[in-house]
Amino acid sequence: MKIMRIGADTSKSVFVVHGVDPAEQPLLRRKPRRKQVLEFFTRLEPTKIGLEACGAAHYWGRELAALGHQVAPLPPQEMRRNR
Repeated sequence: MKIMRIGADTSKSVFVVHGVDPAEQPLLRRKPRRKQVLEFFTRLEPTKIGLEACGAAHYWGRELAALGHQVAPLPPQEMRRNR
């Protein structure tokens, strides 16, 4: 199965990552620690990633874009609505 889109909620120590296929069915649910985030995304095919817009979003956006992912910052209200 191919992951079409990923939503990632950043935090101080643990990220919440949720990926869906083209039919919007969940394929991926993980909670990698901050040290594991880049390693985790390195193993995935480049895809669209929605990140919660916060202080660290620009840093993580640049890091994930360098891995080939397409990153879109989303307002925190949007992230909470889609949980």
